[in-house]
Amino acid sequence: MLKADNLTLGYGDNFILRDLELTVERGDLVAIIGVNGSGKSTLLKALSRSMRPCRGVVYLDGRSIFRQDTRSVARKLAILPQAPKVPEDFTVRDLVSYGRQPHLAWNSRMKPKDFEMVDWAMAATRIDYLQHRLVSTLSGGERQKAWLALALAQQPQILLLDEPTTFLDIGCQFEVLELVKNLNRELGITVVMVLHDINQAARYSKTMVVLKDGSVYKSGTPREVITEEVIAEVFHVRVKVLEDPDNHCPYFIPLSGSVNCPLEVGSYGKDNFLDRRSG
Repeated sequence: MLKADNLTLGYGDNFILRDLELTVERGDLVAIIGVNGSGKSTLLKALSRSMRPCRGVVYLDGRSIFRQDTRSVARKLAILPQAPKVPEDFTVRDLVSYGRQPHLAWNSRMKPKDFEMVDWAMAATRIDYLQHRLVSTLSGGERQKAWLALALAQQPQILLLDEPTTFLDIGCQFEVLELVKNLNRELGITVVMVLHDINQAARYSKTMVVLKDGSVYKSGTPREVITEEVIAEVFHVRVKVLEDPDNHCPYFIPLSGSVNCPLEVGSYGKDNFLDRRSG
């Protein structure tokens, strides 16, 4: 359904990903993880057609995504980037209605079916009571759900999410991820998301992809990916992997002294710091 074939991505002569191979099957829920700068967001840009590869091809339903017109791609694929911006005077309904654009003829207005889809998308994400609020007045969690409603109104087969829980408190993080999980389970939407929290990625994905040194280092089920060896090799942290008794997915805790990060202040720095503090 969505495939990266021999993909090389970068900016100028700086290649971030080289000869990457990735296949996303229909109905999968994929979490991409890796250290900062490993190319997670860059890969998502290429998969969404917003960044052209230096080499290689991204296939959507067996055809190069760059050989398909924008409207056709938008009917199949929606993306929620990091920190998306919206005009100050947009209400929630205005924002969600924008998701119907790929289904409208040029310069035509929304029809009853389009309004029904907008209403359904807001109800499905439980933000219908916010529909007349300005997006700029929403909390972080409410805003993310509004963007998810926009994507849902688009009726995509594939949903790409770039760090959807960034800047959200823990309650909002779980609320957004539960919503994403339900979209996958109940509607069959294929989801590819970039997450920084590895334990959350393991809890909410069917497949995990680990990026390292410009390519896919490991991919598989959370149980196959979340091992003490993989975490140590990729993230340079010693951990103990356990099983969540609630949903039987793996999670890890860092071991004491697992990160070698000493505070190198020296005697001069320490003495001067203490003198200034006491003064």
